[in-house]
Amino acid sequence: MTHTFDKSRLPSRHVSVGPERAPHRSYYYAMGMTEEEINRPFVAVASAGNDSAPCNTTLDAQADVARAGVIEGGGTPRRFNTITVTDGIAMGHQGMKSSLVSREVIADSVELSVRGHCYDALVGFAGCDKSLPGMMMAMLRLNVPSIFVYGGSILPGRYQDRDITVVDVFEVVGRYSAGACPIEEVHAIEKAACPGHGACGGQYTANTMACVGEAIGLSLPNSNMVPAPYMTRDQIAHAAGVQVMELIARNLRPRDICTREAFVNAARIVAATGGSTNGALHLPAMAHEAGIRFDLFDVAEAFRSTPYIADLKPGGQYVAKDMHDAGGVYMVMKTLLAEGLLHGDCLTVTGRTLAENIDEVTWNPDQKVIYDAKTPITPTGGVVGLRGSLAPDGAIVKVAGMHRLQFEGPAQVFDCEEDAFAAVESRAITEGSVVVIRYEGPKGGPGMREMLSTTAALYGQGMGEKVALITDGRFSGATRGFCIGHVGPEAAEGGPIALVQNGDIIAIDAEAGTIDLKVDEAVLAERRSAWQPRRTDYQSGALWRYAQNVGPAWAGAVTHPGGEAETHVYADI
Repeated sequence: MTHTFDKSRLPSRHVSVGPERAPHRSYYYAMGMTEEEINRPFVAVASAGNDSAPCNTTLDAQADVARAGVIEGGGTPRRFNTITVTDGIAMGHQGMKSSLVSREVIADSVELSVRGHCYDALVGFAGCDKSLPGMMMAMLRLNVPSIFVYGGSILPGRYQDRDITVVDVFEVVGRYSAGACPIEEVHAIEKAACPGHGACGGQYTANTMACVGEAIGLSLPNSNMVPAPYMTRDQIAHAAGVQVMELIARNLRPRDICTREAFVNAARIVAATGGSTNGALHLPAMAHEAGIRFDLFDVAEAFRSTPYIADLKPGGQYVAKDMHDAGGVYMVMKTLLAEGLLHGDCLTVTGRTLAENIDEVTWNPDQKVIYDAKTPITPTGGVVGLRGSLAPDGAIVKVAGMHRLQFEGPAQVFDCEEDAFAAVESRAITEGSVVVIRYEGPKGGPGMREMLSTTAALYGQGMGEKVALITDGRFSGATRGFCIGHVGPEAAEGGPIALVQNGDIIAIDAEAGTIDLKVDEAVLAERRSAWQPRRTDYQSGALWRYAQNVGPAWAGAVTHPGGEAETHVYADI
């Protein structure tokens, strides 16, 4: 349905209405626009498309399809691009320091482009880990009618008659370093793991946040698990373009949709699918944009009472394509809602409530990926929050697929990831130890690196279940094993993790939600008095600026005061 729109209350009036805007309109005429097109609402179509990685290579084409939907709905699309930093390529070296920082740059760049050109709505396309929360953060910050579209996951690779993903490549590096396989196997797996376009196929960060997009109401129902190569992605993109015009007509905005209850729904989906621990970083950051207080401990509370029901990699057997075939995110939400675990009255971009959308879904009893919430894989979530003397400000661990939920052992301490990885490669990690990687937090890194290269190498060596690993940095959604991230306060701020010494006993209980350093307080006080802050190598540029502004991980590692400090909302200018 095409509406008639009154631009007198829309932001684009500032660049298109009235005699004083003749200079602005001259630019639009220069681009071939007609007077009729200038008189329609201007819809930003933001794409994180680029040639950096297969996660992003289809996004521009999908965004162009969305333009046609916007036109059909009575709007004028205005497309622009933003950056990405692709974790699979940035992983394991200094490039990973740019990853989390890119989330803020993405949100900032989308905000600035929309503000600068006075766009009335936003359809955002993203494919790689940080671009998903970054795009949704911009939507919540701007609060114009918005729809988030995920570019879709990659199809699984095949090797020796089994499905594989990029994680198998990281892990075969560990096997090779342990002398457990020839270099020919490394090359064979690296060539087979990623067969085409799309984001990493397991329930890693990209697919986790894609599930969040649907659960929180910013994406069209059952749209985000459709693999990137499928032609139905064009139908989804077109539908998003049409539907955003309906949202303008109804003045239905992201903050009407993303209430605190919607954030609880999103956290439950992360836990129920055994999703990435990065969800506990990105959900607080998204809430912060809307002025909602929803930190790591709120996320952990939702995790604690959510059953783990989707048997997805890395803890389980299946990949995103299998989840799509089984019924998608809404099939997961169907059984969670039936058990009273979701707030069904939350609005979505369909204009209907979550419960109304779910009511159109029929439970599929024949699929094997998604368990009924009455008979879950495990009764508590795939992700758990921790707190204790080692992490007074909290920490996070993914327990999906883990058989051991308690661990106690002596610390092996490293002051950066490179040193830890070198120790893994040289087989210097002792069975039963707790590997501590510190000074990798938001400030101390700077940039809070992920540790997939290290954790995957440990698994490849057969040590994944024999050690624990803790860090004030992050873990990839692809990480598996007893790996605890987001430890706060971070080492750069003198948190307890900065005081740990080799041989100190660390006790972790993921069932009780505790993580403790078993060292007398008098000894810690002595160490604290001798501790000195460290200077990083990043004393200029974007990483320096990030380190000056970034807050703690438990609050989302955000860099500005957020919605609570607003004196105006862009959508109302």
